[in-house]
Amino acid sequence: MALSTIDDVIMQLDAIITSEKQKSSCLVFFPILYKMVTVRVKDGIANNEFADGERMEQLDIIFAGRYIDAHRAYVAGEPCTQSWLRAFDAVAHKNLLIMQHLLLGINAHINLDLGIAASQTMRGGYLADFEGDFDKINEILGSMVAGVKDKIKKVSPMFGLFEKLTKGKEDKVVSFSINVARDGAWMFANEYHAAPNKAKAIDERDVVIAALAAKLISPKSKVVVFLMKAVKFFEQKDVAATCLIMEQ
Repeated sequence: MALSTIDDVIMQLDAIITSEKQKSSCLVFFPILYKMVTVRVKDGIANNEFADGERMEQLDIIFAGRYIDAHRAYVAGEPCTQSWLRAFDAVAHKNLLIMQHLLLGINAHINLDLGIAASQTMRGGYLADFEGDFDKINEILGSMVAGVKDKIKKVSPMFGLFEKLTKGKEDKVVSFSINVARDGAWMFANEYHAAPNKAKAIDERDVVIAALAAKLISPKSKVVVFLMKAVKFFEQKDVAATCLIMEQ
């Protein structure tokens, strides 16, 4: 269905969540987080937290549409961006942590999709006028991810220790930063906004972000890999049980 309102977005996310739950798929984790963010943005619009609520809703629709379309294409066996393909194909990696699945979705959506959506929202206008609200939506995402991390610790008792032991290491799976992703997304938004060949700009960015996804899936550090195996051993394997905790 065509997305016209933020409520349409929430409805489509609910449909994806239901579908992935029925398959007991780890691909359910990202849309659960994304629905939380979307509901929070909807509340922010209602409470006039953004400089332009109508514009923010338009961004939300375009932004979410890129994930929803990518998911639909993947399920149908149709092409999608390499960044999303990496995230979706990761369901076959049974050794990945819950947080890795979340980060793979965030990587594709923030590092690739957000800049495109911001530019398309401001089509014909000055992108700089949108920077304040752009930062706010990323702040919301960052706070929601922090909340989800606390919930993950309930189903992954070793995850907190993993974070402490890997602090300062450069592997993407432990050093991924929402703030760094936000800054890169804003830089790409400006590059894309000015690019004469939009499709080429997306393709080139997609290659870079897909490479980051590969690093999220397979860290180089043997120590990090060993610790991840230990975390995974104690992590909740039941997708439905994990969803219950995440959705609280």
